[in-house]
Amino acid sequence: MTQKACAKVNIFLKIVGTRGDYHLLSSRFMQLPELFDTLTLQPKEKPSKIFSLIGEFGCATEKNTIYKAWQALLQSTGSRTLETLFQSHEIHVEKRIPEFAGLGGGSSDAAAFLHLCNEACELGLDTLELAKIGATIGADVPFFVYGYPSANVSGIGEIVEPFDEAPLGLVTKTPDIRCDTAAVYRAFRETQLHRLSDNAREAERFAQMPSAALLNEYDARTLNDLFAPALSLCPGLNAYAGEGWFFSGSGSTFFKRSTSDG
Repeated sequence: MTQKACAKVNIFLKIVGTRGDYHLLSSRFMQLPELFDTLTLQPKEKPSKIFSLIGEFGCATEKNTIYKAWQALLQSTGSRTLETLFQSHEIHVEKRIPEFAGLGGGSSDAAAFLHLCNEACELGLDTLELAKIGATIGADVPFFVYGYPSANVSGIGEIVEPFDEAPLGLVTKTPDIRCDTAAVYRAFRETQLHRLSDNAREAERFAQMPSAALLNEYDARTLNDLFAPALSLCPGLNAYAGEGWFFSGSGSTFFKRSTSDG
C-alpha cells in the first residue's frame, strides 16, 4: 500500500496575533503536486514491537512526524489492529521534499500516514476527524489531510478553507541553508509584534485575492512576514532572493511562476 505526500508553498503568510507561545496566522497554502514524498507500507523481515521507519531523515524516529502521527492515532482510536500492524509491517519513505525548507514535507508525510493507516486498518475516520488528530501533530498537518489544491489557512493551522482557483505552475529552488522555524518565529516576535494590526488588515484583503494576482501585485517581503526575520538569521538567503521569487513559510525555499504558466 502506497500513499503520496505532496509539498506546498505559502503564497502569502501573515502573522495576525498570538496565543500564548503560539502565533496566529493567515496564509494561502498551495499544493505542489509534482514534488512529493512516497510512503509505502511493507512487511517486516522479522516481526517486532519496534516501530520501523525507513528513509533518509534528519532526526531520530521518535521525533519524526510520522512516528508522532502513529502515536496520536493510537491514542485517539485505541485500535489494537493499528498497534499490531506495525509489529508485522514498516513504513518506507522515499524523500523528495527537502527538509527545513518551508515546503511542509514533515507535515505532509504525517497526513499521508494518517490516511494510509485509516485505510489499511479500516478505522472508519472521516476527514474532519483525521484533521483534528493531525492538528495535535503539527500546524500544517490539517491542510494536507484535507488535500485541497489551494486553501486559506488560519488560527494556528487548524482552520482550513478551500480556495477555488486555477492551479499555478510553480518552480522552486531550495538553497542548502537550514532555517530554524522556531528561531524565525522568535525573531519575528522580537521585532514585528507592533505590526499585527496592519498584518491583519492585509491578510483580510489577501485572503480574497487569487494567488496569481497576489504574485503579480506584491513582493516577497510584503507577502511573507517571516521573510525579513529569516533573512536576519540567515543572511545567505539574500543570494537567492531575486526578482520574481517569493519565500515559502519560514524558509528556505523560494518559488516563482514558471515561464509556461505565464
